[in-house]
Amino acid sequence: MSRTLMIQGTGSDVGKSLLVAGLARAFVNRGVKVAPFKPQNMSNNAAVTVDGGEIGRAQALQARAARLTPRIDMNPVLLKPQGASGAQIIVQGRVVGQAKARDYQELKPRLMRNVLDSYARLQAEADMVIVEGAGSAAEVNLRRNDIANMGFAREVDAPVALVGDIDRGGIIAQLLGCKAALDEDDAAMIEGFIVNKFRGDATLFDDGSRFVEQRTGWRSLGLVPFFDAAARLPAEDAFGLRARTHDEGDGVVIAVPLLPHIANFDDLDPLKAEPGARVIFLKDGEPLPPKTQLVILPGSKATIADLAALRAYGWDIDILAHARRGGRVFGVCGGYQMLGRFIRDPLGVEGPAGEAPGLGLLDVETTLTGEKTLTPVSGHAPMFDATFSGYEMHVGETAGPDCERPALRLADGRIDGAVSRDGLVAGAYAHGLFADDSLRASLLRVLGAPPSPLRYEESIEETLDALAAHCARHIDLDALWEMAR
Repeated sequence: MSRTLMIQGTGSDVGKSLLVAGLARAFVNRGVKVAPFKPQNMSNNAAVTVDGGEIGRAQALQARAARLTPRIDMNPVLLKPQGASGAQIIVQGRVVGQAKARDYQELKPRLMRNVLDSYARLQAEADMVIVEGAGSAAEVNLRRNDIANMGFAREVDAPVALVGDIDRGGIIAQLLGCKAALDEDDAAMIEGFIVNKFRGDATLFDDGSRFVEQRTGWRSLGLVPFFDAAARLPAEDAFGLRARTHDEGDGVVIAVPLLPHIANFDDLDPLKAEPGARVIFLKDGEPLPPKTQLVILPGSKATIADLAALRAYGWDIDILAHARRGGRVFGVCGGYQMLGRFIRDPLGVEGPAGEAPGLGLLDVETTLTGEKTLTPVSGHAPMFDATFSGYEMHVGETAGPDCERPALRLADGRIDGAVSRDGLVAGAYAHGLFADDSLRASLLRVLGAPPSPLRYEESIEETLDALAAHCARHIDLDALWEMAR
């Protein structure tokens, strides 16, 4: 009979997603068939699934950790923030509309049916479903109609392990505060706690752990040291990018404007992992670093709004000057659209209906449409003279003279993207290009970086194995298995 265990947190960014991935791989290594599940996620970092939908990137990584193919049931409700217009609502892989935060609260009771349907399908196929909560377990202001945390746990009688982040400080208050804020029946769902991101001498928290156990009645399930290799794995949200400081050192300089609605920013992870490259995320208004060889405009969930932000921060001036000096520019998806002459959104797909001039570095124009393209792609990239694989996830159609020089030729005969006449500016809709070792090597060679031994996909597998071993050393897996029901 299938078992279920739910991992909730004292707050956002306490490491829930990473721990679920590590636990999934650790239990799979024990011969358990694990399915990851997150009832509701909010993220602009998404992945295309084999069944033609999209889910949060974290759930795709968790599926990989469980040695499964990602599918829409693993994240049945995905919210993609679009700024002032609210969020795009994706249910079981497909866009169903938009809603502002307050209006969404009234939709949730209907969405619980979709959540439970997806959960039941996973439960029927797995020995164990590991469920990830969202945000904080103690968001009591959102408890009515909740589908993400205690509302779901109570609905399916899922025992909860509560994760707190000691690295941010106040771990005892985090855990005791959750207990105090929750009503009695919700608090009873929590059977144990995990202290995550510990640094230093673990014995110094022995008294703290006993104190929490005595005050809450929950058992300690583990004290998990900080896992430094986590930076190699795709992140769920962009908080870490804004906290990141500029790395010093050698390597070709790749600058990435950190747009307010940046999406699918894990496109940059393979380049960040390269020893011969320095990927620098520019915060609000920061100029291009000296010796920048390449500017990458990333994906966006609100392209016209992000284009306005790009101009407000003065990045348009820097990018145009960089291009005039013979610098290279590449746009991914929404970033590709920004490089053209015009972007039009007549239906208000990503915000208020309207249009805006682009940067004019590519002779193309884009019209956003109501249809969303979601599909895996592969083929050959003429501009890199390399094969590639990735995925499309976009709304919009782009056309113009520069499309006659496509950046990519897809295996199904279609073309994607455009290249400027001088070959220095290009863009494409396909995400995930830089994960291909041969394509990335070709790009870095053009930029003047030395050859690299990095095998990106292999490095992800090695990191997941290391994460599983880390979890197995520091978390009581036998206790979690006994808890699950």
